[in-house]
Amino acid sequence: MPIVTATADMPTAHAHRDTEHTVIEMKRRLAIPRAPRLFTRVALALIVCLSSSVIVSTHSSAHIAHVRDKVSKDLRARMQQAGGARVNVIVQPSGTWNSSLDSAVKGNNGSVKHSFRNFSHRVVSLPAWAVDELASRSDVGYITLDREVKQLGHITLTSGADTARAMSNDTTLDGAGIGIVIMDSGIDPDHDAFNDGAGNSRIVANVDFTNASSQPTPQPTLQPTPQPSPSASPDPSPSPSPDSSPVPTPQPSPSPAPTTTTNDLYGHGTHVAAIAAGNGNVAGGAYQGIAPGANIINLRVLDGQGKGNISNLLNALDWVMSNRSNPNYNIKVINMSLGTPAVDSYLYDPLCQAVRQLVYAGVVVVAAAGNEGKDSEGHKIYGLIHSPGNEPSVITVGAANTFGTDTRNDDGVTTFSSRGPTRSYWTDDDGVRHFDNQLKPELVAPGNRIIAAEAANNYLVTNNPALDAGVSSLASQKQMTMSGTSMATPVVAGTVALMLEANPNLTPNLVKALLMYSAQPLTGFNHFEQGAGEVNIEGAVKLATLVRHDLSWQTPLGEPMLCADCAAPAPQTTIADYTFTWSQGLILDQTYVTGESLVTEYQKIYDLGVLMGDGTITDADGTVVVNGVLMGDGVLMGDNILTSDGITISEGTPVCSTGVLMGDGVLMGDFTMIGDGVLLGDGMLLGDGVLRSDVASQASRSMLNGDDTASMSAVHTGAPFNFKVNARSSNRFGPHQRPAQ
Repeated sequence: MPIVTATADMPTAHAHRDTEHTVIEMKRRLAIPRAPRLFTRVALALIVCLSSSVIVSTHSSAHIAHVRDKVSKDLRARMQQAGGARVNVIVQPSGTWNSSLDSAVKGNNGSVKHSFRNFSHRVVSLPAWAVDELASRSDVGYITLDREVKQLGHITLTSGADTARAMSNDTTLDGAGIGIVIMDSGIDPDHDAFNDGAGNSRIVANVDFTNASSQPTPQPTLQPTPQPSPSASPDPSPSPSPDSSPVPTPQPSPSPAPTTTTNDLYGHGTHVAAIAAGNGNVAGGAYQGIAPGANIINLRVLDGQGKGNISNLLNALDWVMSNRSNPNYNIKVINMSLGTPAVDSYLYDPLCQAVRQLVYAGVVVVAAAGNEGKDSEGHKIYGLIHSPGNEPSVITVGAANTFGTDTRNDDGVTTFSSRGPTRSYWTDDDGVRHFDNQLKPELVAPGNRIIAAEAANNYLVTNNPALDAGVSSLASQKQMTMSGTSMATPVVAGTVALMLEANPNLTPNLVKALLMYSAQPLTGFNHFEQGAGEVNIEGAVKLATLVRHDLSWQTPLGEPMLCADCAAPAPQTTIADYTFTWSQGLILDQTYVTGESLVTEYQKIYDLGVLMGDGTITDADGTVVVNGVLMGDGVLMGDNILTSDGITISEGTPVCSTGVLMGDGVLMGDFTMIGDGVLLGDGMLLGDGVLRSDVASQASRSMLNGDDTASMSAVHTGAPFNFKVNARSSNRFGPHQRPAQ
């Protein structure tokens, strides 16, 4: 597991320089889980407070060492039901995979279905009764079920992309040469949205991973000669490369089965790709993506019904790790508008481990939060952030509702967007659950009733004809409407491409920090709903442009971060004649920090190979403080989880202003603790991340219908560029009215 190169109590600022140290630390972290951090004056159960007497317990213990169960909860449930049936699992070795493990698998009537070049995991098929036998071995670290993965289901103007492109006199900022991986249901290669100015496709790679038990077969690309970024440089990552990976040479994989297609039979991936990087050639630019000049890498991991398995994703991530530095691709960002229930703690979730290794290698990973923000009756739900969105190193994105207007003074969080905290956990031998309780998402972005490219003859529109936006009768120009955090995620992925075009030297952590610092806090929503706020492309790109290009792991803490003649910009942005103030803060682990020094002085949490959450530590008396090794004196700790007043992340009304919930569930003060799953006035906190049937059903409806409010309108082919409020006779809400939150 490519875990942060710092100890649980006091991270070492420069530890990631030494690959061997990283491997040792990885093994240590696998063997000894990091104790859940305590946090001060952060009312984690929060969100759901009706009064000062209501707090939600996390049922974890920060100071008592426990032996953990090495089998995930959902796999145990499957074992009880399976009898003698076989199960497909993902086995994580405690160190490196060895021949003894191969023999153990074979000796238990199992077989290795797939191995990976860059990850030490193995996909194994074996009888259910044999799982515990395998888990009892000291060289086995953790075993999880090969879970099913599903998609989660006016942009350039309201997001600030147009404003960013117009900064100074440079109107060419379009993500040119930056590679965006779209890990989804495939992309329609014949849609006009993905061509460049000469009519050539910007889809530079097509690979199918829907048969996870076989090696993928690349499909011919329509445009094999992409233009790499002129500023692209060799990957600076200290993380293992394909030639220096600490994991052993993998066992040979089975012979590949014939690859079927990388086309988008389902209809989700094409829509997502167009939001991130569509060219806007249809309807006068009304449906232009955020980075219309970016390279697109199409990795198909979901089938014709929008389903896949974790092994599909691991296979695709393995491919990215091996191909990330290919100059024809120049992969810098991965869009994952999909997810699976976050059951296992991010410490042991194989998907989290894989994406973290990529982040440590310098690739930004953007993941959807999920569409489980409410149940079928409309009740708020907290704690259903998906995997890999529960991974601290990724940028997790929730969905905002623009209400169809370009101005941002009426924006809010959609009712369906999944809320934090993360409730993935590990279980000790006493049956006690230790929850991650990470503050998520980091950001929200427009995700309600978004119109973007429609794949020809796709499953979604065939079964839901109303999704077709009626923009064109030409298959290559059709557009469809969908909602969800799946649609919000590529807005942020495209933003990352613009930031890296402006400054190719930004690390993933620095990208995340600039996005959060410049975000707009939305009035009336707390951090568990919106993170730092709604993405502000103009502000993020402005900061990226000002950051020095020579920063590295050798840059001392507190060194000036902006270019020599640059001053920190005024922390505000104007979009569509509305001026808003930036959040000026960062979400870190279970709290947040503020201060101008976050963007004027280099913080060591921006280094490669560091989890940003390690910028805070718990001292001897259980108080969370700024880690002075990784962050400077000018950084201030927040003291509450807040409902924003629309000004800054550090101002607003505390969601639960009294009482302190400690990481081990101990309250400071005489307050009542409410267990998981108890319905409160503001919402329901689900404890184990397992979807209930009505929540899953609601998530599906959210993708198809979104929130029933004013929204983006259809602009027919040839019509001039024009965003306006969509007047719908069925709309219950006026242009500035919100559905019940």
